[in-house]
Amino acid sequence: MRYSEDTSALRVQLDVHGGGVSPGEFEKMKASLASLQKAVEKFPLSDLHIYVEHNDRNNEFVVKTSLLLTGGTLVASEHAPQAFTAFEQCVNILLGQVKDYKDRLGGVPERQKVEKGTHQGVESTVDPDPAALNAAVEAADYNAFRQATFGYEDSVSRRAGRWLERNPETDAQVGRTLQIGDVVEEVFLMAFDQYEQRPKEIRFGDWLESLIDPAVKQLVAHPDEELENVNMARTARAAEAGPGAV
Repeated sequence: MRYSEDTSALRVQLDVHGGGVSPGEFEKMKASLASLQKAVEKFPLSDLHIYVEHNDRNNEFVVKTSLLLTGGTLVASEHAPQAFTAFEQCVNILLGQVKDYKDRLGGVPERQKVEKGTHQGVESTVDPDPAALNAAVEAADYNAFRQATFGYEDSVSRRAGRWLERNPETDAQVGRTLQIGDVVEEVFLMAFDQYEQRPKEIRFGDWLESLIDPAVKQLVAHPDEELENVNMARTARAAEAGPGAV
């Protein structure tokens, strides 16, 4: 079951799996979004995706939320005996994350650019071929996917560098345990894995940029596992390119 709703400040989409959420309960959820709507009202892009699933084994609801904002994606996941309770907990988490995100942007020109919609996002030097992207994903061919998205690489690298500069904790790791190139590869790995679930109405470059934040978090939270995936992907691409490839 799916419900969608557009508001002046926030577009909401609810996906329910396993039943248990009535249209009336969805209305109750929407009514509780006033604080979040106000928090994101200055962002040109603000999409909230809500996934609700009922777990029959423990008779609990799992609620997962993804808030797509200009320049970033915020996520929260909670479970409770009632769907609305888990949803409220997710909203409270998102409110805190939005505040932290605004604090990272601070009073600097970058925040003003985001709020005015003049933020310089991820752009491609060569327009990607949608057919090539679709074919690469359907064939589970990451190397072909990277080749089709090559035009975005420099722009993703610049945006990742800016993201790290605005976060002292991660910026301190650059050059030691964290490389910008690792973040870039992680972004494209995530894009490859999530390509078929991406919001179709979002420009591809904006969607890539929204993956920078979760990519960094994945590398920081699970460095050994994620760096192994990054290095394997990089090695496979170099091997396919042939001797002398960088």
